[in-house]
Amino acid sequence: MLDETLLDEIRRLHSGPDRGYHSWSHPVALLALHAEVERFLHDPDAVRYAILLHDAIYEPRRADNESRSAALAERMLKGIVPDNILDRTIRLIEATARHAIPAGLSADEAADMALFLDMDLSILGAPPVDFDAYEAGVRHEYREVPDAAFRLGRATILEGFLARDTLYFSDWGRARFEAAARENLKRSVAALRGGA
Repeated sequence: MLDETLLDEIRRLHSGPDRGYHSWSHPVALLALHAEVERFLHDPDAVRYAILLHDAIYEPRRADNESRSAALAERMLKGIVPDNILDRTIRLIEATARHAIPAGLSADEAADMALFLDMDLSILGAPPVDFDAYEAGVRHEYREVPDAAFRLGRATILEGFLARDTLYFSDWGRARFEAAARENLKRSVAALRGGA
């Protein structure tokens, strides 16, 4: 486990007026899901550390947040957690860039990554009021983007998710979130495309 000083530093990284959805409440919500699936995880510590640090750096207009967060995690955790756990943590964080599981992982690591990525997208399958708050948080983070451009870009992203055969990689994720996520995404895309 990480000491309170380091946890306080990680909390501070998730604070500030620019953060809407990607505030400290996001890893807190994922930690609750981690507790739900921990018995299925092969390396629960690596997944826990990835939850805490995968959005440590979040600047909406940059495309390298994930790699920068992974590099920060390496600096913060080096010498504190075993190297094999740190290596897995870094790969988990880097996987959030494309929300895909890279080839070449062991079966155990791929299974953990599936659960981690599913936790990260769990908000898509949240109750509508929570999903709508998430969408409002994302809009806040992109508040400098003109409305028409934001609507077009956001609708395109959400339609990309809808085009997938499944949104979630694990049986747990699909059973828990898939149906609700598709309804939320369809509703959001309709509003974004309709200008509502």
